Amino acid sequence: MTTVTSLLSENPVVIFSKTTCCISHSIIALVRKFGANPTIYELDELSNGRGIERELMELGCDPSVPAVFIGKKLIGGANELITLNLEGKLKPLLINANAIWM
Repeated sequence: MTTVTSLLSENPVVIFSKTTCCISHSIIALVRKFGANPTIYELDELSNGRGIERELMELGCDPSVPAVFIGKKLIGGANELITLNLEGKLKPLLINANAIWM
């Protein structure tokens, strides 16, 4: 089992970020706005952060952060999350993953 896969089992919403990435902070704030409590992994603070970043790149995350997983599924980065939000599709994804309740 890969490191990324094992980290996804802990929460319905997982965001891989870096402390220096302002876009990541904006995406985290967007997800929290809906009432979700994502698990956040700051790659630049983890001893195995570079290895996790390589795994994210292999999964298709380019750039590697932010990388958002909802319901253990890769949703994408900032562009994908903002698009889903503007289309009204982000909230239903969060509901279906049991990240928020309505």
